[in-house]
Amino acid sequence: MRILVTGGAGFIGSHLVEKLLAVGHEVAILDDFNDFYDPQIKHANIAGFAKDVAVHHVDLRDSASVRSLFHREKFETIAHLAARAGVRPSIQHPQLYYDTNVSGTLHLLDAARVIGVERFIFASSSSVYGISKTVPFSEDQHLTQTLSPYAATKIAGEFLCSTYSHLYRMHVVALRYFTVYGPRQRPDLAIHQFTRRIYADQPIDQFGDGTTRRDYTYIDDVIQGTMAALAYQGPSFDIFNLGESETIQLRDLIVAIENALGKKAKINRLPEQPGDMPLTCADVSKARKLLGYNPTTRLSDGLPRFIDWFLRMKDRQP
Repeated sequence: MRILVTGGAGFIGSHLVEKLLAVGHEVAILDDFNDFYDPQIKHANIAGFAKDVAVHHVDLRDSASVRSLFHREKFETIAHLAARAGVRPSIQHPQLYYDTNVSGTLHLLDAARVIGVERFIFASSSSVYGISKTVPFSEDQHLTQTLSPYAATKIAGEFLCSTYSHLYRMHVVALRYFTVYGPRQRPDLAIHQFTRRIYADQPIDQFGDGTTRRDYTYIDDVIQGTMAALAYQGPSFDIFNLGESETIQLRDLIVAIENALGKKAKINRLPEQPGDMPLTCADVSKARKLLGYNPTTRLSDGLPRFIDWFLRMKDRQP
């Protein structure tokens, strides 16, 4: 199968490309290597298999470039992981997030429609649940409010996907990822940022009183669920949570990182940030039943794996 992975040089995308290659698929990457973080990190992510994939430097906001690529390459399946990520930056740059995450998704869907792509995977986010009164979060909840422009772009992307699935009989699966971590995690995300700063004896920023809770999902589990979605034969449009169904408070996460590094954190306590969710927790019963999703890595096991990777790579990071 000829598969295009958008955002394929990023954290989750590079792991997905690696897995797809390992099971024998023909894979191409679309990535614009923007400056959200050092592009050299992305180049390092794919260095081990770059010779086995075509890497297309395309900005999703450029509809003509997207259409041209699709006409040249004739992909059968799209795994759309590319996005401007992060809640706080989206509040500062809402137009950039809309242009990339909403218009960019539309450009992909329309190009896929034209060449007859059969399957489209959309990487959504737990952020679409906003302040949900029902915990854990389940896919059948009626969603009425998001808390950040980033979250709004993700729910908009889901609706675009469902519309194209309905109109053009495209098989689309939206995957709501819950705070993914592990080797190659983006440097701006909490686990990586805290680890780097605690290791370097630099202060970390803790927003709020430390009681916010997150459902942290190990990269291997997310990739297992995403691979299952690529083979899913259910309805033409469907949505699945991919999480661990286990939450940890922010202050307890910091303690766990301290213990793994053998160093104490210097904590800069700051007010809660607008747009941050107080809690995320996934109900994964639907994914278990229909995808065979089977998350096996608890944070107590996955965090030491990340720390080991960090310590091995710290001197090689750009």
